[in-house]
Order: sequence, then C-alpha cells, then structure tokens
Amino acid sequence: MKKFAVILAGCGNKDGAEIGESLTTLLSIDQCGVSYDIFAPDKQVFHTLNYITGEEIPDRRNVMLEAARIARGDIRPLSEYAAANYDALVLPGGFGAAKNLCDYAIKGAEMTVDKEVEKAVLDTHTLGKPIGALCIAPVIIAKLIPNANVTSGNDPDTIKNMLEMGARHTPTQAGEYVYDAENNLYSTPCYMLPNARISEVYSGVFNMIKAMVASILP
Repeated sequence: MKKFAVILAGCGNKDGAEIGESLTTLLSIDQCGVSYDIFAPDKQVFHTLNYITGEEIPDRRNVMLEAARIARGDIRPLSEYAAANYDALVLPGGFGAAKNLCDYAIKGAEMTVDKEVEKAVLDTHTLGKPIGALCIAPVIIAKLIPNANVTSGNDPDTIKNMLEMGARHTPTQAGEYVYDAENNLYSTPCYMLPNARISEVYSGVFNMIKAMVASILP
C-alpha cells in the first residue's frame, strides 16, 4: 500500500494545526485507499492562546504532544521522517504552521523555516515525490522551493509575500487546488478563503489528495 506522511503543527487553528483541515486530510487519504503516518516537531509551541478571548496564556505546550490529540496518540517526532519511506508529504494549515513550522506569522517574507520541516520538504522534493500544502502552509513551500507555483486563495498580503520569496501564485476558489507540474507541488486554500465552510474545505482537500494519489499509482 502507498503511504503518505502528514506533518502537523500542534492542535487548533489559532496556535497549532487547523483541526478541520487535518482531519479532512487524513480522511481523504484514507478514502483514496492510502495509508499515512503523522509527524510533528518535538519542540515547544510558539505560544498558547485562550480560544475564547484570543489572549495568550502562560502554558507553553509541546507541538508533538498537542498534535497527538488529533493523531489519537499515533504520532512520531519529525526528526524520524525519512522521505525514502513515503510516497508523498502533506502539510495542513492553521496558524501553527506559520508559528511552529516556520515564523511567517512574525517575519512575513523574511521568514525562516524550522530545520526539521525544511529537511523533510527538501528531501521529499529532491526525490521528486509530491508535496501538498493547505491554507497558509504553502508559504513554507514558497520559501523553500524556487519558482514554486502555489495558492493562498486570493489573500493579497500572502500573495505579496509569496512573490517576494520568489514563488508564483495562482488564485483559487473553494474546492480548487493548484498543481505545479514542474515541482510536483499541490496546494489548496481551505480557510484562507473568507467564510469558507468545512464542506468547501473538505472538497478542496479531497480533490487535491485524490490528484496526489493518482500521480503515485501505476
């Protein structure tokens, strides 16, 4: 059976991995008849927020332990990821992707990427295997892969930053995804689209994952 690797950035849209995007990713992979392993950096989160008030709370959690809530405990430290053992890599979004997997939320186009995330993406890309990114996670691809063609829906600030990083951008609507054939990259906007419904998020994720699976089958 073909196998995907999924990198989560914690748990929760404001300071971790967006739960709906994470679950629709796992569901779509399973529906396409593919297995998956889940990874996360074993490090402290950037910060923890009160989801009712939006205020920061003094509770510095661990990214992998938080992501384990979504993974039902079946998770591995990202340091153990080996691109040769997987057929594709997927990065769901959520602000944790911009805070814990990189520092885009703080530095914008001048961002840096977590070293383990960088290695995972570049190793996978070097082997020519497909990489998928959801929501804000395509900024990681834009930073690491020269001339990558990705999408953030139609958010002007994110588009501007992606272009400054040397990427190309293709606008998308709900249910759509972008395929960069030159770099074997896939991306879909999810909650980067204002007022996106979870059914629309699922549609875009499923369409993207289905295309990724088709690309690795004989």
